[in-house]
Amino acid sequence: MNKEQILARSRAANEDEGMQQAENNGRKIGFIAFCFVFIFIILFSFFNGQHSYAPYAMFWAFMAAEAYPKYRFTKKKVYLLLTIAGSLASIASLANFILNVLR
Repeated sequence: MNKEQILARSRAANEDEGMQQAENNGRKIGFIAFCFVFIFIILFSFFNGQHSYAPYAMFWAFMAAEAYPKYRFTKKKVYLLLTIAGSLASIASLANFILNVLR
């Protein structure tokens, strides 16, 4: 494949590397913000005596969803373990949340 063919394929792909970098940076910042808000909600709820499993369900679902593509790409068992454990913890937390609300 010559240089012109490579450039033509790259242009046809219509992918902007700058936009991909911006999206990746946004995801990193979003992850950090999500963790800070999660910690704040947990601490605030703890000090006010109101315990809810909803933030835990969201946190563990997020962690499982983050780990799954990493496992598919790297095939590292730690990511598979995090995906399975996060999924189970999210389901359990969601079930506890639903049961507490329905009481």
